[in-house]
Amino acid sequence: MLAKICINKKEYTCNLNEGIDISIPISHGEDNLEAWYIPKPNISPVKTENWTGSVKAGNSVNFNNIQFNPHAHGTHTECIGHITKEFYNVSEELKNHFFICEIVSIQPSKKEEDWVITKKDILQLKLKTKAQQAIAIRTLPNNNSKKNKNYNHSNWTYINQEAMEHIVDLGIEHLLIDTPSVDKEKDNGQLLAHKAFWNYPKLNRKHCSITEFIYIDDAIEDGTYLLNLQVAPFNNDASPSRPVLYRLKN
Repeated sequence: MLAKICINKKEYTCNLNEGIDISIPISHGEDNLEAWYIPKPNISPVKTENWTGSVKAGNSVNFNNIQFNPHAHGTHTECIGHITKEFYNVSEELKNHFFICEIVSIQPSKKEEDWVITKKDILQLKLKTKAQQAIAIRTLPNNNSKKNKNYNHSNWTYINQEAMEHIVDLGIEHLLIDTPSVDKEKDNGQLLAHKAFWNYPKLNRKHCSITEFIYIDDAIEDGTYLLNLQVAPFNNDASPSRPVLYRLKN
């Protein structure tokens, strides 16, 4: 199915049958990725005194309980409610689901013991102001280990405050990245990048979202895509999500 998209008065087409899923699923067992120092997800059959929810156990259906944390165990999208005393629900704040998205690869800058995405790194991308609604960042180096890595105590790549302020100035409302957080793993609760992105505490960017723990395969070229960003309908500050890209062609 072909769709026509108009960007800055230029017309593009995309094939809606050729979506590129950049999410990491939540699964049971040791292969699931891990962050924030909590156990891996558990997906297991319901068990009562007289019944087990498993076809293998001789019953008619599989009927599993799932225990997980959206921030720690897979691709998730979060709203401003992640950092506020007030409750905000990502399913309500994310009102639209299709965006023009720029896929970018960034080699972070080394700052003492940290790998940091700086304003200089963003400027080198030469993004045009207001040209894109979303940006998806592939940090370098890039490999399949991002799908099941244990990120605990790894001091992952993060975005510094100045870089995030510049991203906001570019008009980007939805940011996706392949790390557990846009902020430093151990920052004493400062959350400078989160706060800069949502312009907190002014609460005037409630419609904006951050998606973490994506994975952009090397086969996916940098460039402009149509992004479909769907979240599971949980009433929570964050929810598992499935960002899907569609290549745009002239």
